[in-house]
Amino acid sequence: MSVIDRLTDEFARLPGIGSKTALRLVHHLMKGSTEDTRRLSRALVDVAEKIRPCAVCGNFSEHERCEICTNPRRDGTTLCVVEEAYEVGAIERTGQYRGLFHVLGGRLSPLDGVGPDELNVAGLLRRIAGSEGEIQEVIVATNASVEGEATSVYLEQEIRPLGPRVTRLARGIPVGSDLEYVDGTTIAQALAGRREM
Repeated sequence: MSVIDRLTDEFARLPGIGSKTALRLVHHLMKGSTEDTRRLSRALVDVAEKIRPCAVCGNFSEHERCEICTNPRRDGTTLCVVEEAYEVGAIERTGQYRGLFHVLGGRLSPLDGVGPDELNVAGLLRRIAGSEGEIQEVIVATNASVEGEATSVYLEQEIRPLGPRVTRLARGIPVGSDLEYVDGTTIAQALAGRREM
């Protein structure tokens, strides 16, 4: 197998990258300067060697504890649970949440052999129990998929006996959309989650 084929195969393993896009990326690298390719190579090596999960929340970090966990200005009474580390960034970009995070590293999927033991659930429960009541609310921010919903139900059953209030991200109609184009399930969730004006 040639160097080009090997690199194409590696790019194609990335999520959202098919074989044609992978080949285009390889050709882009070959047309660029050697220094550009070396810079990309160094960045990839740095990620492999320097980035690891935060010992507290599971978010990716260059240090044992991530910037969010070490920030004394964060609200330690609220904990937002997400499936994957990249979702921390999505919530952070809103500028509306000042609490802490916990990354599960996936979602329950019994058909794929993913149960609570394969996720960072035990760490979450230890963290809540060890907070001695400081964590007052846990926001379950799993995706609105079947697996995400199953994960949220499981987490609620495990967290509630530990004391904090368990909430779920609201579901509903996206801002700027027309009702005629929104699917029935989304409208039903919006109706169920309505609030007083």
